[in-house]
Amino acid sequence: MLIIDVKDGESIDRALKKYKRKFDRSGVLKEIRRRKHFTKPSVKRRNEVLKAAYKQKKFGDQ
Repeated sequence: MLIIDVKDGESIDRALKKYKRKFDRSGVLKEIRRRKHFTKPSVKRRNEVLKAAYKQKKFGDQ
């Protein structure tokens, strides 16, 4: 549960903006989307290896 401290005289728009920022940083929506579909551990591992190889190829020379 997200708690937003709203000061006296602070506008609702400002409080809503704080809430949205905090919600995005918490990663709740990303986690929900990740859990929506099951991925086999072997597929997950293969994706990690491919991602690491891509990063190594792209950023390895620097």
